[in-house]
Amino acid sequence: MSDQMRCYFVDKDDQGNLIAGVTSKPISVLDDAAAAYCAAKSKPGETIPRVRIRVQLSSLNFKDAMAATGNPGIVRKFPHIPGIDSVGEVIASDDATFSVGDQVIVTGNDLGVGHFGGWAEFIDVPASWVLPLPNTLSPTEAMTLGTAGFTAAQSVMALLNHEVTPESGTILVTGATGGVASVSIEILRKLGFKIAAVTGKKDHHQSLIDRGVSEVLNRSDFIDDSKRPLLSGKYAGAIDTVGGSMLATVLKMISYRGCVAAMGVTGGAELNTTVHPFILRGITLAGIDSAMCPMPKRKIVWEKLSGDWKLDGLESLATLASLDQMPAWVERILAGGVSGRIVVEI
Repeated sequence: MSDQMRCYFVDKDDQGNLIAGVTSKPISVLDDAAAAYCAAKSKPGETIPRVRIRVQLSSLNFKDAMAATGNPGIVRKFPHIPGIDSVGEVIASDDATFSVGDQVIVTGNDLGVGHFGGWAEFIDVPASWVLPLPNTLSPTEAMTLGTAGFTAAQSVMALLNHEVTPESGTILVTGATGGVASVSIEILRKLGFKIAAVTGKKDHHQSLIDRGVSEVLNRSDFIDDSKRPLLSGKYAGAIDTVGGSMLATVLKMISYRGCVAAMGVTGGAELNTTVHPFILRGITLAGIDSAMCPMPKRKIVWEKLSGDWKLDGLESLATLASLDQMPAWVERILAGGVSGRIVVEI
């Protein structure tokens, strides 16, 4: 193995200016960072077993784009390597659970946030973060799902766990062309739900209808800025990937005993609402967290995504892009110009 690795490296110079892009770095940089991370997270006398993986594919998420531009809300310290998703082959392991040659997947946890991420030829991570790649998923399918698909599956599970079924009525999906929403729509359609979608991209209305969405709403027309605490309860449930005023409007429109799964903040982190949807209609607001999801539930979600909920034509949701193309794709996703999923070839 070479003593160098290609990666998307984010750092600051002596004057505090951001330096970011694809470069080669010594493998020792990966060694040192992984050892320091595990040492900081371990208890006295404990050694955290690690797994080294040759990364085949990663993905581009909004969170990755923020990391690639040095956003202080994502990047905890410099230097940094983005990439909250990765799939590849084990090349070394301290844990007997994994052997050299195993195909594995790592998503979430601290990958690409507090720990060097998947936009690199290698990752070296705690063994507790690693899952065998399901044998029914190809590496490309796994990264087409990635954290976005994992979040989408958890969102649909939240609706089902609160007894929202296809018979309950229409499910509203916001930010409908984004990664989480795209996979959510496909899962909901597979399960027989009727779907309505909200998007700010008017040129994508027909493509959403072609994918089985029954009603497409313009974002600017949908958001309600009035002080009314409730609107007509049109939807049995919702998956909101936007937050802010979008989520506040959605909550007003959920029917009795409905559920809203929420995980996005692109529309703002503040929620200006009242208690009326909760105490008069008995609705549930279910927060969806993917990064620190416990491993037992993480396994259940991936079993669903690779089993009963496996999507036909999954790879059609993905656009393949090279690591060298990431600067341009980062600009596009931050400007709202990306639809579906971007799979990164390392």
